[in-house]
Amino acid sequence: MQSASVVHYRFLDLLKAVASNLIVLHHLAFYGPMVDHVKPVMPELIEWLETQARIAVQVFLVMGGFLAAKSLSPDGMPGLRAPLRAVTRRFIKLVPPFMVAMALAVAGAALAGRWMTHDSIGASPTLAQFAAHGLLLHGVLGYESLSAGAWYVAIDFQLYALLTLLLWLAGRIAGGRPSDWLVPLLVIAGVGMSLFFFNLDADWDAWAPYFLGSYGLGVLAWWASMPGRPLIGAALIAGAMLLLGGLALEMEFRSRIAVALVTALTLVVVYRGGISFSTTRWPLVEYLGRISYAVFLVHFPVCLVINAAFTQFVPHSAWAQGGGMLLAWFASLVVGALFHRWVEIPLGRLVTLQRGTGAHSRRTIEA
Repeated sequence: MQSASVVHYRFLDLLKAVASNLIVLHHLAFYGPMVDHVKPVMPELIEWLETQARIAVQVFLVMGGFLAAKSLSPDGMPGLRAPLRAVTRRFIKLVPPFMVAMALAVAGAALAGRWMTHDSIGASPTLAQFAAHGLLLHGVLGYESLSAGAWYVAIDFQLYALLTLLLWLAGRIAGGRPSDWLVPLLVIAGVGMSLFFFNLDADWDAWAPYFLGSYGLGVLAWWASMPGRPLIGAALIAGAMLLLGGLALEMEFRSRIAVALVTALTLVVVYRGGISFSTTRWPLVEYLGRISYAVFLVHFPVCLVINAAFTQFVPHSAWAQGGGMLLAWFASLVVGALFHRWVEIPLGRLVTLQRGTGAHSRRTIEA
């Protein structure tokens, strides 16, 4: 028999798999000349992928908050030891694979530029631009992203750092006294500020507060569904999520917020209600979920190069170019799997090894 947690987390794999593939298809429909030949044949599908599929990133924002809460404060209590260390670990985990992906994006753009001229190919990056990406400050400093989706990695880090800071400050406020509701109330307040102010102003879209509504709903979803929380407490948190989201949508309907709210509430129902969906394994879904971040990182240069190759070497008929789009989608999954196996996993092991060596060194010095 599989453990309940293993079966339940299969639902996260499903969300990751669906969302990551929708983002790949969105970028195929939004960037590159292949889609220009396909759109007259399938206008409704292409228009939906171009305008609506991008909202799948909200699923990642909600899951990011859900998993961050599970990692940083599984019980929702105030206080966090070594917040700077937690933020540093997050940075070290994110940046190495991200920068390898950015190098691939630069190489892919250079190769694509040999075969076509298109506005999806950016100018050659400057050293300052590349360094800004390495610090995850490209959006804040106003540099053009080297790859579609690069903004998300920077925002994810900002949101994680913001949650870390909030937990640490809550601990200082509580002063060591037990407080079951201080942190959830602070997050509820932050979600409200985001939904009713920051998320209504696109000038904030390079900063964490713009996305805190979706991310915070994910945080609250974990605390509403965590094992051991009394049912009344879970209901109050879920009610606050529904109230904030409903009022925000009434104030100004935003499909991105509607998707985030539905995703967060679904997580509460699944994990609080113990819904397992299946007693058998979903190997393909599990694998696609596992490589979803790698696919997210590398799909854009893959799609760009195939766009350029099909523009240069393949007839410009709708069916030939549509086949190119399908090839780019499949190739993105293959390259993502290779990236996960040969870049993401080894770099993760290296970070873990260095972390363990550092901890051992500290213990030796203290001894």
